[in-house]
Amino acid sequence: MKGSGNLLFAIGVTALSLGACTPTIRIEVAPINIYAKLDADIRVRLDNEVKSVIKQNPNLF
Repeated sequence: MKGSGNLLFAIGVTALSLGACTPTIRIEVAPINIYAKLDADIRVRLDNEVKSVIKQNPNLF
């Protein structure tokens, strides 16, 4: 009977010590770099759109 008291005490101490532990999860996220290669058609369209916006708003710059 004396041994079972020690066992219960050990189980109780273990349960208390495990209850005091707080799990921590750390996630490291690396930045994502996106490189877009524009073809000539898209560049011409963008250039024309920029020219149009500048003509509509001459005081923009």
